Amino acid sequence: MKVLSILAIASAFSSASAHYIFTNLNGNRAAVRQPANNSPVTSVTSSAVRCNNGAAATDVLTVAAGGSLTFGLDNTFYHLGPAAVYLAKASGSVTSFAGDGAVWFKIAEWGATFNPFSFKCYNLNALTFTIPRSISAGQYLVRAEQIGLHVAGAPQWYISCGQISVTGGGSANPSKVSIPGYVAANDPGLTVNIYNPVPTAYKVP
Repeated sequence: MKVLSILAIASAFSSASAHYIFTNLNGNRAAVRQPANNSPVTSVTSSAVRCNNGAAATDVLTVAAGGSLTFGLDNTFYHLGPAAVYLAKASGSVTSFAGDGAVWFKIAEWGATFNPFSFKCYNLNALTFTIPRSISAGQYLVRAEQIGLHVAGAPQWYISCGQISVTGGGSANPSKVSIPGYVAANDPGLTVNIYNPVPTAYKVP
């Protein structure tokens, strides 16, 4: 019984230590709605899949349209799976903006690689991406997600939202989705078994 208990504790510790969260935008932690812990969201229909129930953030990071941002982690991406970044323009101040409704649009994604099969974000400690030059100026929530697919049929979302103010830009009006609601639980990109058989194609949800 003692051996089993030790093994269970070791397994739990190993699992927890392999978790991670996005903590900063260009090194700025105050502009990120910090999640309470690094545990993943496990339901795509949960409201937590939007911003991981992150605490209020006090800062808003300014970035020019066409400029780059880096969403940094407290660790590296230990789990195989895709990543993506979404934006949602605030109707007023982003500090009080919840991101309700069909307001989100994807601006970047990191999909699979093949021969051997892996994912482009695997072992990275940050996601670096470009703010589209065509979007309008204003305040936005920026949402980073990585979906761990290491347990077949039980995807794990690692998510944080940050607060930015975009300067310059244009007048583009990209199509938008709601989060939750942007992807179905039975999406092949979520239900895939990445080990057996090894995928020969993969589409980011």
